Amino acid sequence: MSLAARLAALGTATIGEAAPSARIVALPFRPLAPAMAAAGPALTVRCRPGDNLALHRAIAAAEPGDVLVVDYGGSTESGPFGEIMALACQLRGIAGLVTDGSVRDSARLIEMGFPVFARGLNIRGTTKLDQGEIGGPITLGGVRIDRGDLIVADADAVIVVPAADAEEALAAGEARSAKEARMMECLRAGETTLQILGLTEGEEP
Repeated sequence: MSLAARLAALGTATIGEAAPSARIVALPFRPLAPAMAAAGPALTVRCRPGDNLALHRAIAAAEPGDVLVVDYGGSTESGPFGEIMALACQLRGIAGLVTDGSVRDSARLIEMGFPVFARGLNIRGTTKLDQGEIGGPITLGGVRIDRGDLIVADADAVIVVPAADAEEALAAGEARSAKEARMMECLRAGETTLQILGLTEGEEP
């Protein structure tokens, strides 16, 4: 199993709490369907609002396993990504899309199973004139994202792990997951969370 897949299996809540280097993107991203999840190295895209040429360029440039992370200027006034582009992504092995903009064709994207995390839905079309920027640093929700940083996205959050810290974040996440598994065994054996955590009655858990 790849490093990205192992991070995805842990989930954002576990990694976000366990790994000091993990950064939570402070934007209201939501998956198109609750079970959607994506993880992989970021291919960063800066796209001018109202124009999706940069997205077409990014899909052509992406490596298998990449997650497209799109700075759309926070605009939700148009839908630069839909069914056709999702199919193009799937055929190139792209792992998902995270955008601070909107998308279209939501029902078809859900049927296709292509993971999309966006701020909204909008069917308004776009032009294809602005080259944008592929692979440069972007900032989403106060978090700087560089090409190759590990993205983990699920129903709880979108988090970013710097590429240099990915192995450390994985180890910390797996350690926390193992600890939580032991706690759940204790709960099933009849202990309370107060007992497991060494708390006393009246203390905040």
